[in-house]
Amino acid sequence: MRFPLALTAKIARHIIKHKLMRTPRFALVLQLEPLHTCNLTCTGCGRIREYSTSLKDMMTLEDCLGAAQECGAPMVSICGGEPLIYPKIEELVAGLLAQRRIVYICTNGMFMRKKLKDYLAGVYSAALEPTLARLLAEKLVSDKDVETIRKGKHDGRPFIRPTKWLYWNVHVDGLEYTHDLIVEREGVFKECVEATRMAKILGFQVATNTTVYKETDVKEIEQMFEFFSSLEVDAHTISPGYEYDAAKKDMVKRLGKKPEDFFLTRAMTVKKFARIQEWAERFTIIGTVVYQEFLAGKRDLSCTAWAIPTRNIKGWKAPCYLMTDGHYARYQEMLNQVDWNKYGVVSGVARDPRCENCMVHCGYDPSGALSADPRDLWKNMRYNFSARPVPYHEGRKVNAFNGVSVGKGHLAEAKAALKNGLAGSKSAFQDNGARESGASGCGNGNTSQRDDLLAKVRAAQKS
Repeated sequence: MRFPLALTAKIARHIIKHKLMRTPRFALVLQLEPLHTCNLTCTGCGRIREYSTSLKDMMTLEDCLGAAQECGAPMVSICGGEPLIYPKIEELVAGLLAQRRIVYICTNGMFMRKKLKDYLAGVYSAALEPTLARLLAEKLVSDKDVETIRKGKHDGRPFIRPTKWLYWNVHVDGLEYTHDLIVEREGVFKECVEATRMAKILGFQVATNTTVYKETDVKEIEQMFEFFSSLEVDAHTISPGYEYDAAKKDMVKRLGKKPEDFFLTRAMTVKKFARIQEWAERFTIIGTVVYQEFLAGKRDLSCTAWAIPTRNIKGWKAPCYLMTDGHYARYQEMLNQVDWNKYGVVSGVARDPRCENCMVHCGYDPSGALSADPRDLWKNMRYNFSARPVPYHEGRKVNAFNGVSVGKGHLAEAKAALKNGLAGSKSAFQDNGARESGASGCGNGNTSQRDDLLAKVRAAQKS
């Protein structure tokens, strides 16, 4: 079947239980943000701008585990920020698994191999030597890494290990050039690929997490799916982006971009996702068929943002993952006090102007899962229980490393301009990168590489 039976059954039981109890609103997935700190500054990230004054704050481990128990969601998506920066990430994952929850670690991939090496050290025995030899041969670990792994792990802390209840959910928004441009750092795509390869060798489940924006080339997204399918990743999540107010302000101020040239309208989203159901036949796309039909413009759905609540350092974020009108101390308090009829789009009319162009999965995918229409139930069941698409090994021929790996990274023109005294140069950096951009993910890290080059280019232009 397309997804592990135990996971599918767990979510189905949860929905059936609450339907029988006539629970008006209940959580399917908890978006847990233990921190908003990150090592990247992805263009368009709303989190690091909205919570810019509290980037050093973190939820306690007890609060994180308590939030999962409080809302009762069968699935927890650990996001942020970069969750692998969270000091107690191993304890958090172990605690959520002990609560018998499905866990997704939403990561930019940069610290993932470190956690995988911790796992190897934690379980090391002579039986692992063939695996270490393969990892060495494929240059996924170094000789020094192997020496450290052989010493074992003796700090008494847990480590993240493979289980059918856990997915690494790796942020990838395109092939190398595009993705590195979006995350504002060269080399990130390559690290994501190497972390994915290593995780699969070690028996972990891996999914990719992609956001689509106005400038996204859907052909490239399909090529990205083909490439990662050749790596035998287990699934893909994909969603249109959202025009965070904080992100729009940052684009204008820091990058000189026009938000209207960047974000999608509903009509644009439908056009971008016209082939989503074809993709779902070729690749294991996470999400209901009903939501796929919605993205493709074949039907309408009402927003059910309450089904994917967000808990972060300030409390339960309302009304949704994307918009903030307040934070609540308790989950039930949020459910009871928010006027849910003020949000979403009904019969083509936005109840709130911020909802007008939103078709994001956190508001509409649960609507497909919760539909009581027998036809929708059958569609979703048939999709979940159908055979998993076979890996597309022809994807190895995709020119995935089309950026810094071949000397064409997004900083290449600026570097060349500095080296050659800007003679005849007209790069993306001379107009603050307005010619190309992308967005998604989370970040608040160091932009010094890009910012220093920008400053030097501007100074050279003035001289």
